[in-house]
Amino acid sequence: MEKLDISKRINELSDTIRYHNELYYRDAQPEISDFEYDQLLKELQRLETQYPEFAQTDSPTQRIGNDISNKFETVYHKYPMLSLGNTYSREELSDFYRRVQQGLEGQECEFVCELKYDGVSISLTYENGKLTRAVTRGDGTRGDDVTENVKTIKSIPLVLKGDDYPQNFEMRGEIFMTHKTFEKLNNIRQESGDNLFANPRNATAGSIKMQYSSEVAKRYLDCFLYYILGEELPYDNHFDNLKKAKSWGFKIPEDIIKCKNLDDVFDYINYWDTARKNLDYDIDGIVLKVNNYKQQEQLGYTAKTPRWAISYKFKAEQAVTELLSIDYQVGRTGAITPVANLQPVFLAGTTVKRASLHNAEQIALLDLRIGDKVFVEKGGEIIPKVVGIAVREHKNPPTKFIAHCPECGTELIKNEGEAKHFCPNDNGCPPQIKGKIIHFISRKAMNIESLGEESVELFFNKGLIHNAADLYQLKIEDILPLERFAQKSAENIINSIESSKTVPYPRVLYALGLRYVGETVAKILAKAFPNIDLLINASIEELTEVHEIGERIAESVKEYFSQADIIEFVNKLKEAGLQFKVDREEQKSDILKDMSIVISGVFVHHSRDEYKTIIELHGGKNSSSISKNTSFILAGDNMGPSKKEKAQKLGVELKSEEEFLKMLND
Repeated sequence: MEKLDISKRINELSDTIRYHNELYYRDAQPEISDFEYDQLLKELQRLETQYPEFAQTDSPTQRIGNDISNKFETVYHKYPMLSLGNTYSREELSDFYRRVQQGLEGQECEFVCELKYDGVSISLTYENGKLTRAVTRGDGTRGDDVTENVKTIKSIPLVLKGDDYPQNFEMRGEIFMTHKTFEKLNNIRQESGDNLFANPRNATAGSIKMQYSSEVAKRYLDCFLYYILGEELPYDNHFDNLKKAKSWGFKIPEDIIKCKNLDDVFDYINYWDTARKNLDYDIDGIVLKVNNYKQQEQLGYTAKTPRWAISYKFKAEQAVTELLSIDYQVGRTGAITPVANLQPVFLAGTTVKRASLHNAEQIALLDLRIGDKVFVEKGGEIIPKVVGIAVREHKNPPTKFIAHCPECGTELIKNEGEAKHFCPNDNGCPPQIKGKIIHFISRKAMNIESLGEESVELFFNKGLIHNAADLYQLKIEDILPLERFAQKSAENIINSIESSKTVPYPRVLYALGLRYVGETVAKILAKAFPNIDLLINASIEELTEVHEIGERIAESVKEYFSQADIIEFVNKLKEAGLQFKVDREEQKSDILKDMSIVISGVFVHHSRDEYKTIIELHGGKNSSSISKNTSFILAGDNMGPSKKEKAQKLGVELKSEEEFLKMLND
């Protein structure tokens, strides 16, 4: 690959992984499987290792996913909640084992094997035998205080048994939902007309962040505890401390075992790869840990993971069933996704009736035909996928991908270098229009809370709205005649729409739904072009001059605003009173004016994202890479040695968190 292509690929991977991090950790609505996510992350790690000069200082490889929301108080972890490195390969697990042996320089080492639960991580603080705080993983440094919600989980003790526990300590574990509870919950939601949860993990993540603990209690969540932290623990090793914690009332898994060698580890993996199918909850692998605490400290940590532990993930489960037919779905961007309708088959705890076929290339690659007996795979995926043909007992013709949109009849297009077919009728195709409106009202966009997908569907079908701008013309009397709407609910919708007029320009720009323009890109564009007219009239050259805006994004922006109906749409939103320029009153000072600042490391007082905002509010510019133009580096703990070396080589100053905050205060 050319160096320019490598840099571009690293940036693309970084943006894609950040997007999926938000979906997984914050929204509990992942779009891809764990395996697919891990492959993206591994590719990024490989490229950054080979070409460190292109690595971003805030690369996803250096960060933990973030589940922090704005509904709860955010608190700092006393001990960081790191992620585990993971592998799907027994060879890589053997490599980990050898690295540990080398790191301990021949010391005898004992390992602990545990199941890897597919739920939501939680950290519980106990003081004098009482639960005082429960905090989500968050970004690893700080998380959401969900204590009141966690108190509704019966398997988590509020008061400990006995009197031999430490005065202050933390217990960590995984909150989960059983298959039986998940099935009951979805049955209730189906009867109520609510959207179904995709899997137990999503249901758990959504439940633990509910606003009212009384509603959380109705979800019957469960919790396994598997890690204890503190200053005065009874034993010097992980295994014995967990066994002791069981006597204090904690639900410690019975499946934890000690292993003397790698053969014992593989025996454990082989057993649970089969036995997991009999469990009433989801596991997606095993966790291997060094047992002795002193040896853990000797092996140490990377910025993101401990060197003394690793997770081994099971390969996805498969089943064989018949391909009955293929539907074609149209997404918000016009992308066409083929979906297989299957003879129902039980797989990984749920009955599967539909599976993704991804795109025309995948169908052709597998040579899928109606009537085939196919392999269906599910390894944490939201929609299972067809991965191959098991048996063909017919002479049906090859599948021919559709040439026209199934919704509006427009001829499909396929851009060079892309796998998906698209319907180009973005302003006349009903699913695209409705998808754009749903995106427009979403929490991270205009945040019109009282208006949901079902209401958008109803308003569109009744002809009340034809695009998002029409929302601002709605009146209470338009809504009241519709079924299910009373005076109060109609008022709430109108009030929410009115409140959205105060949403700042970067989020309005994101809400428009330009292709390739996510939250981060919208902020960058809004800063570079502080009002919408400047952005509309910007040339490709002006757009690509903006840091982190490549040709693909520039062309998408230019093409979007070249359409007359889009300009008319934006003008209607302007007339409605939406914010289409940067509010300069937000600027705190210009103390960092003309400064290019790189953020690196882990911080105590604010997260890295918060520091990025602080830098912008004081007139500075955030940069992702160190160069001779870098004004200084805001350096936290665990800053990478290669970055320090580069800074020293270029003579770039390092400012500590305290020095930086003092600089702003002065």
